[in-house]
Amino acid sequence: MNDDNSHLFEAPSAIATHLGIEMTGWREGWARVETANSPNIQNRQGLPHGGLHATLLDTAMGFAGCFTGDPNLHQMALTLSMTVNYLGQAQGERLIATARVTGGGRKTYFAESEVRDETGALLATATGVFRYRGAPYRDTPTA
Repeated sequence: MNDDNSHLFEAPSAIATHLGIEMTGWREGWARVETANSPNIQNRQGLPHGGLHATLLDTAMGFAGCFTGDPNLHQMALTLSMTVNYLGQAQGERLIATARVTGGGRKTYFAESEVRDETGALLATATGVFRYRGAPYRDTPTA
């Protein structure tokens, strides 16, 4: 399910592409990313790997703080700290992370996130501290 801001979505990073992570929602202070619960992301127990949960949580929180509202204006951020709590096992076919900014200032922001499957089962939560990487920058037009 795509957000009506889908025209603002950035192209996925190489790791997101590799893991099948796609953005499905993005607006000021909030983001949603998803991936399929497929065999290639499972650990030896047949469960989604905890590192994937952490990647989804981190990705969603990173985007939540970097929305500009302009498809050609990009803001970047670095994760300074992140705490993950693993709470349940996926029952569904998709893993869905949502995140929201909870505070911050000019150089840093705080966010929280959760991963659920499409059945609504809560799988993991996280909080994080992020530092903006410079000012937003514009895409350079190509000739």
